[in-house]
Amino acid sequence: MKQKIKKAAVLGAGVMGSAIAAHLANVGIPCFLLDIVPSEMTEAEKKKGLTLESPEVRNRFAISGKNRIQESKPASLYLKEDAELITVGNFEDHLSWVAEADWVIEAIIEDLNTKRDLFKRLVPFLKEGTVISSNTSGISIQKMCEGLPRDFTERFLGTHFFNPPRYMKLLEIIPIPSTSKSVVERIAQVGERILGKGVVFAKDTPSFIANRIGSFSITAVIKTMVEEGYRIEEVDQITGPAMGRPKSATFRTLDLVGLDVSAHVRKNLLESLPEKERGYFQAPLFLEKMVNNQWLGRKTKQGFYKKVKGEGKEETLVLDYEKLDYRPQERVNLPSVEMAKNIDDVRERIRTFVSSPDRGGQFAWKILKKTLLYSAEKIPEISDDIVNVDRAMRWGYSWELGPFEVWDAIGLKSSVKRMEKEGESIPPLVEELLKKGYSSFYEKRDGRLSYFDLRRGQYQEIEEKPEIILLPSLKERQKTVLSNPGASLIDLGDGVACLEFHSKMNTIGADTIQMMRDALREVEEKFDGLVIGNQAENFSAGANLMLILFEIQDENWDDIELSVRAFQDTLMAIKYFEKPVVAAPFGLTLAGGCEICLSCASMRAAAETYMGLVEVGVGLIPAGGGTKEMVLRCTEGIPAGVDADLLPFVRQAFETVAMAKVATSAKEAQKMGFMRPTDRITINRDYLLHDAKRTVLDLVREGYRPPRPKKRIKVMGEKGYALLRMGLFYMREGGYISQYDEHVAKKLAYVMTGGNLPDGTEVTEQYILDLEREAFLSLCGEPKTQERIQYTLKTGKPLRN
Repeated sequence: MKQKIKKAAVLGAGVMGSAIAAHLANVGIPCFLLDIVPSEMTEAEKKKGLTLESPEVRNRFAISGKNRIQESKPASLYLKEDAELITVGNFEDHLSWVAEADWVIEAIIEDLNTKRDLFKRLVPFLKEGTVISSNTSGISIQKMCEGLPRDFTERFLGTHFFNPPRYMKLLEIIPIPSTSKSVVERIAQVGERILGKGVVFAKDTPSFIANRIGSFSITAVIKTMVEEGYRIEEVDQITGPAMGRPKSATFRTLDLVGLDVSAHVRKNLLESLPEKERGYFQAPLFLEKMVNNQWLGRKTKQGFYKKVKGEGKEETLVLDYEKLDYRPQERVNLPSVEMAKNIDDVRERIRTFVSSPDRGGQFAWKILKKTLLYSAEKIPEISDDIVNVDRAMRWGYSWELGPFEVWDAIGLKSSVKRMEKEGESIPPLVEELLKKGYSSFYEKRDGRLSYFDLRRGQYQEIEEKPEIILLPSLKERQKTVLSNPGASLIDLGDGVACLEFHSKMNTIGADTIQMMRDALREVEEKFDGLVIGNQAENFSAGANLMLILFEIQDENWDDIELSVRAFQDTLMAIKYFEKPVVAAPFGLTLAGGCEICLSCASMRAAAETYMGLVEVGVGLIPAGGGTKEMVLRCTEGIPAGVDADLLPFVRQAFETVAMAKVATSAKEAQKMGFMRPTDRITINRDYLLHDAKRTVLDLVREGYRPPRPKKRIKVMGEKGYALLRMGLFYMREGGYISQYDEHVAKKLAYVMTGGNLPDGTEVTEQYILDLEREAFLSLCGEPKTQERIQYTLKTGKPLRN
């Protein structure tokens, strides 16, 4: 059994150190957060009458770091209460605390001697078995521990988190020759299973893997832009999703990260690399001037982009790098980029884009070519295999495909011919692969993936972990049981099936509802239980609003009523199904997607699950049973026979739905009542389907029985409805909500309180479902609801009309 990390210590409370401490707290690991003692007081501290010996002063940097993570956006913590697991201190008074830690993570200033001195101070306090690691982004791990005892170096390694640690999947683990194999395995296991990271093993080379390739690619983009005379906004159109990169592309990403941070990475590379490579990372002079001017991006409110207040609205200006001044953005007209937007398959998109003869396609090809060649040149210097390189770029830089996956997508043989024709030298890795008659870096046989291993000169199968279920791989192995355009039923093995949605954004339409019903029949006959999950970007964005709008415009009220009733009946069938149904939500789990989860016997949610009933935002109310389920859940903790006032419980649930609140984590979803305390959370989404399947099997072993239908649900009736209406009146009078917001919320309040009934009346689930459906249909007929739906479909944002 691997040793657990029961307590940790993070040394350095800067942006990265405090964020790492936050993520340790997220997963329940108590943590010490220590930093240096200030040499002088601030004016605010002097006014308080503090001295240099006051704990508030001596712990100032750690206190500041802890405060920062509690207020950061996006949130560093799953719940603000998680900050209670972080204890602040300083290096002078509290370094001995590390004696309690199982893992000490150094995250101080990027200076070799400063780090080495701190490690020497640590040695007397470390208990046996404690792991020590550095979060350096590029300083040699080996040099850091020179002169330190063998007992230290055996449990020392690099652990490079990417910022922000909660959201960025990549964790580069950098062992050195003296690092114990058991230490590497222990931290890899903790990183992957406990912290939810994608672990990549890197060599102790400058900037490791992701920043080495990423910095090369970014510098190549900037230099090519200057040489070819492209504009910044043009380049961001080219180097975004069209190339399989994030929407923030190049310059918005640099603004987000901070130009000082990227400059530091380049500086480290220039100082560490041999002369022949330094030219790759020598950026244009204007970047240095920007850093000197403190034009660092979002943190200083200007970088490559700058927001200014224009006439009545905010305008985003862009940098003119030749004049080093800001100007209005110019319209970008690149046919190749527009064409790429219409290609969903990322491989086809990139292949088509870099083959385009226009200005966009030419630029994309030039920088892609440079990045692919450099990546291949660095094997085996930075990594022994291409898999770690591809994973590092996907997980650390959010590329949809890593460089070698991209090379396969555009066609290895044809692209190499094009490169040779343009006078490029082909790296040994590529030459060796082609010489052997192969035509791709990866190949798939019987649903199993292999990669070309340069050391062996042949394909090597990528080890599959049984705990990671890949639905595409199961489909290739003919494990699909049922399928239609909206969803499929897949055999996960061991008597468990998986209902997978695969419409756009996994929206719920007639196909999805039909497959849910078909899946229940199939599971009833041939399986022991069902998981509802998928491996798209998001679990489900809810109902297909476009189809609803079409029906409204055609005034097909009967069809809308039948569709809503069918959805309600299907979710009731799931709720009372004789075998366990477990939902595995992740990412956006909204509206109807949330209602599906509320109907399941249990949930196994990814930590990064953003769940909510948001129908009010488009002028509707939840009508698939979501409103009913929130009424049930808000009061189910009240013991039987206790005559409690229902108002505080119902009001909280009402506000959650009426304000279209969305949980920003699975933990918050539990707090808001969307998930029960007994529902489990998986930190690493790669393991989600496996964990959900295991939950199904656990329920089966425990002799699962469905719940008994609720036939005596106590409601507040007219009294509760009046009280909720009063609150809405004051909110409208105070200007917090519009008149139509109030109208929609009244409909919701009517349903949640049971309508025109005396206080304490007992009703059935079907009664509340009928109220839901009636309210939904009446709102569909309202012009303002139709305006809200149209606006949201057009902009992706809610309309306050």
